Amino acid sequence: MPKTLLALNWKMNKTPTEARSWAEELKEKYAPVEGVELAVMAPALDLSTLSANLPAGVAFGGQDVSEHDSGAYTGEISAAMLKDAGATYVVVGHSERRDYHGETDAQVAAKAQQAQKNGLVPIVCVGEGLDVREKGEHVPFTLKQLAGSLKGVGADVVVAYEPVWAIGTGKTATADDAEEIAAAIREALEKQYGEKAAEIRVLYGGSVKPDNIAEICGKPNVNGALVGGASLKVPDVLGMNDALK
Repeated sequence: MPKTLLALNWKMNKTPTEARSWAEELKEKYAPVEGVELAVMAPALDLSTLSANLPAGVAFGGQDVSEHDSGAYTGEISAAMLKDAGATYVVVGHSERRDYHGETDAQVAAKAQQAQKNGLVPIVCVGEGLDVREKGEHVPFTLKQLAGSLKGVGADVVVAYEPVWAIGTGKTATADDAEEIAAAIREALEKQYGEKAAEIRVLYGGSVKPDNIAEICGKPNVNGALVGGASLKVPDVLGMNDALK
């Protein structure tokens, strides 16, 4: 079994100065847990600071990446830039990117391909809104989104299931809700990647905290969490990390 991945998504938070303070506090207090990998998904301006100050063994990555190699794409960041900064991962297709910037499944797949081409592991996000959940269409919706977002993408990938209605709302899908979708995702991954699917980590994201992470990640098809708000304070991070012992 692959290591459980605790991926911390800072979103648009923390200046480089704040990132340094966070990393230094983590370095002082962090104790690795066997079988658990910690990784910080930070704004691009924070990556060099994290590279210099994170504890050994803690990875980091970007929150988005361009679907293009390089060129006249003002404001975008290439996969080669992230890799050169020391990143291991990059988040693609987060619901906020899909909702606020109109990203399509095809664009998400193109970004994931760029990441893999440059030696990064894409964390591909999928998940339904409340209207879809209430209609009982959450499984087919998510699997369709997954298929489009993984088109042409290799097996060196992480999938994060994030029910949009549970992100930053305080509402959390139950552990059984997370497992229902994670099991369906796992089955789809097996059809696409065969035996390699066993090594692909499926994360749950949406109001994950120290007091619920163990139950969620204890499910057979959930291999970690993509954490938003609770990633911003080191004591919460340590609490989640320790809860996975």
